[in-house]
Amino acid sequence: MEFLTEYGLFLAKTVTIVVAIGVIVGLVFSAGQRHKKTDKGHIEVNKLNEKFEHMRDVLKEATLDSEQLKTLMKEEKKREKAERSEKKKAAKLAAKAKPESTTDEADASAKATDKKRVFVLDFHGDIKASACDNLREEISAVLSLATATDEVVVKLESGGGMVHSYGLAASQLARISNKKIPLTVCVDKVAASGGYMMACVADKIIAAPFAVLGSIGVIAQLPNFHKLLKKNNIDYEMFTAGEYKRTVTMFGENTDKGREKFKEDLEDTHVLFKEFVSEHRPQVDIAKVATGEVWFGRRAMEVNLVDGLHTSDEYLLTQADNADIYEVSYSFKKSLPEKLGIAAQGAVDRLLLTWWERLNYNRWF
Repeated sequence: MEFLTEYGLFLAKTVTIVVAIGVIVGLVFSAGQRHKKTDKGHIEVNKLNEKFEHMRDVLKEATLDSEQLKTLMKEEKKREKAERSEKKKAAKLAAKAKPESTTDEADASAKATDKKRVFVLDFHGDIKASACDNLREEISAVLSLATATDEVVVKLESGGGMVHSYGLAASQLARISNKKIPLTVCVDKVAASGGYMMACVADKIIAAPFAVLGSIGVIAQLPNFHKLLKKNNIDYEMFTAGEYKRTVTMFGENTDKGREKFKEDLEDTHVLFKEFVSEHRPQVDIAKVATGEVWFGRRAMEVNLVDGLHTSDEYLLTQADNADIYEVSYSFKKSLPEKLGIAAQGAVDRLLLTWWERLNYNRWF
């Protein structure tokens, strides 16, 4: 019995070591192959109207008796037939209208045949705004087809991160606005700091009542091990060319001059952030909101950080009757080692993000 117990412990340790080695190998391989993808990815499109209709049909079948269901189906067929008839009439009017015609009749017929399209994108941001790689491809695909009569809805969730990464992500969204295509950002949980920098580009920001928004501020922190190294008689040497090539360091001795310059850089970044928000949301009192504070959805409405209080599901369902809704996503095919590496990296990111949120309430990193 003792032998079996010892053997079981040995086997458990062995399995643990093998799994750990596998994860490490996956991480290393993933890092090495990150820039060697042969498959550049592809666009996937799902029509959400069909999903909503399927959900409704399933619920009808479960709650209505056979007679009620038959009556309802007849009514829906009549309505669909009437809609098809209207579309045919509108198409005939459009065909009769001359190409150069600018009459009200031609405009009306064109509008009747062109149903509004809503393109839905998802952005789940980490500290590095890694999802920007997919976002840029999704936006490029949508812009190849969308017109000013359509709408782009971005379901955004991010507590912020690196300045340059989120600056790029916000610039990607600005491509939509620059094309005069209506852009709506929906925030169900959080769009703070860099996340709000992205959101403020939109023509309209919709948030859930208790979503977290704001945190218009900048933060940076780093440990300094100089005293520990000095205590153990370890020298740390750093060579630079340029007075402010390195202002503060983790291992060297930081000076008051270096700290002051670093703070100046943070303040300048904050000024740029405030100017960016003011440019895109002039209705905001920037002096009041650019304090690094966060607001829940209802309070954010009071200070003009958002334009409406709805969940993304509610907003899209209200559009479903009058528009074709398409969910657009860009995805890569990943090998098994890459999947293992991404899974391990995701676990680390979630752990760091949870720790960071508890300490800093989604401030910039």
